Amino acid sequence: MKKKGLILSIILLIFVLILAGFLAYGYYQKATYKLQRPIVSMEIKDYGTIKIELYPDMAPNTVKNFIKLINEGYYNGLTFHRVEETLIQGGDTAGDGTGQTELSINGEFKENGYDNTMKFERGTLGLARQDYTYYSSLSADLVEKGYNSGYAQFFITAEDVEAFNDYYTAFGKVIEGMEIVDKIKTLETGTEKDEQTGETSQTTKPVNPPVISNVTVDTFGVEYGEPETHESFDMNSWFTNYYSGGLSY
Repeated sequence: MKKKGLILSIILLIFVLILAGFLAYGYYQKATYKLQRPIVSMEIKDYGTIKIELYPDMAPNTVKNFIKLINEGYYNGLTFHRVEETLIQGGDTAGDGTGQTELSINGEFKENGYDNTMKFERGTLGLARQDYTYYSSLSADLVEKGYNSGYAQFFITAEDVEAFNDYYTAFGKVIEGMEIVDKIKTLETGTEKDEQTGETSQTTKPVNPPVISNVTVDTFGVEYGEPETHESFDMNSWFTNYYSGGLSY
């Protein structure tokens, strides 16, 4: 009986040790786990490829939407229509920043109630949106309408832009190809003439806008699902209604 009890004790001890080993390994995996974020490859015709790491932990819905658009081929053939010293911007179907979309997504940044701690440092990927702050005296909710007006247009900062922090959605960082961003930001831009004054001024649209020939994303097997979207706000219709007396604020 003593021998049988000893054997059972040894078996129990082995079981406990194995269980402890599994638990310890699990804790080790959690402690050493590194989030594998999605990687975007953006091929720019005649320039090369910009690689961008997305941050679903900071802006999950924006990343979902960007991945969805990429997989649909939305950006293929579009251009970088805006170049400045501080950033380059693309993703507009009209090619000049005026393109409209039927859908929009909420801006995931602090001023809009989201805990996104990313800062707009050099090489940050941001979601472009409308800014209706100037018209907030007409209606306070226009500020929020602007916050939630982004969808497809994006920009990449060529230097730190502190003014964007907490007011625009940062959702990725360039990990390869910043030299391409630096080339694009210095492209020659066109001019426009003011019909009333006759004065000519410089625009931010390149004379030869760089073409985004192909965009792909590697999610490393992770399915990010469908983004939450809402119907886009039509500012032109809002103004029409407001000045015709259809709205009262």
